Amino acid sequence: MEFLSAIFMGVVEGLTEFLPVSSTGHLILFGDLLHFEGPPGHVFEVVIQFGAILAVVALYWRKFLNILLHLREADAQHFVRNLLLAFLPAVVIGALVHDAIKAALFNATVVAIALIVGGIAILVIERVKPIARIHSTEAMGWKTALAIGFMQCMAMIPGVSRSGATIMGALMVGVDRKTAAEFSFFLAVPTMFAASVYDLYKGGVGMDGAGLELIAIGFVVSFLVALFVVRWLVRFVQTHGFGLFAWYRIVLGTVILTLLAV
Repeated sequence: MEFLSAIFMGVVEGLTEFLPVSSTGHLILFGDLLHFEGPPGHVFEVVIQFGAILAVVALYWRKFLNILLHLREADAQHFVRNLLLAFLPAVVIGALVHDAIKAALFNATVVAIALIVGGIAILVIERVKPIARIHSTEAMGWKTALAIGFMQCMAMIPGVSRSGATIMGALMVGVDRKTAAEFSFFLAVPTMFAASVYDLYKGGVGMDGAGLELIAIGFVVSFLVALFVVRWLVRFVQTHGFGLFAWYRIVLGTVILTLLAV
């Protein structure tokens, strides 16, 4: 049953990592529902997220290769600079509060509240966001990239959603929907790689073979599912807003709080 649960959790991760609905929150909720106990320290949840992130590398490999081959050109340098600046706040703030957040906030109640608050925030931002003036990652100024990076730090609270925080933050500083979504994808690569390595370092010592097998299963499944989700989301956001995801968050959070109160 643990292996079946790992497969299911991988599907959940692949479906939710890039949608503004909080993959971490969903993993916590379904983990509680299935009574799934993976390796200690939530290492399973974090590392399979990186499996989903690799889907970005697989789908945008030409983009990354082109950047590497043209690092002397201004556009490539701006891309790398913006990615590093947006990544920096998560490194600094994450190192300071990582353990405290995991110990205090990784529970269903926090997830439910964050889902509702985040859903309301999405609806508000969709109404008040400025007219888009930035249409590519390379066109972002350094202040814009850094601001998005600080917004990403809000996702350390389970239920907030890393992709939701970065996409909504990007919209608020004048980035168009497609670019906001793609920059969120790109930023996920260094962010989740660092989080995975850190969690393996903190919680992977002494992990048995069964624990590593569960992580491997969830990793592969989340990668395969995320390949389809990333392609779909880019097409979807160009013609639709994020209101659908906002209402999903509000309804799900409300249902969870109701069940917890019973």
